[in-house]
Amino acid sequence: MKECPFCNLDLVEQQQVIIQNEHCLFLQTPQEVLIGSGLIVPIKHRETVFDLTEEEWSATYSLLQEVKSILDKKHQADGYNIGWNCNAVGGQHIMHSHLHVIPRFSDEPYAGKGIRHWLKSTDNKRNTSARFK
Repeated sequence: MKECPFCNLDLVEQQQVIIQNEHCLFLQTPQEVLIGSGLIVPIKHRETVFDLTEEEWSATYSLLQEVKSILDKKHQADGYNIGWNCNAVGGQHIMHSHLHVIPRFSDEPYAGKGIRHWLKSTDNKRNTSARFK
């Protein structure tokens, strides 16, 4: 875990703990595009969301409510995207579970486009016939 940026917070320049509880942290780094966004991570190293304990799930929920309140006051978001990526094929690049909390704004070029927008594209359709040959 020496190279995990969520186990060793000093590995990411300007990463800050904004708020925490017994089991989780809310981390932010300065963003040019996703203003106000951050990550809720378990304090203990858990590779994916499927590895969280019941207590960590509960703590994640509680922290998410507090984070939303903080972000609402600071950024007055018009909406949010909330989500986990799991494993490399699912888009997870840091193998320490992390919940993305992304404020969204009505004046964004992609306003109204949700997490699944690009996944639903016909460009993403699998070639299942080639898979089972």
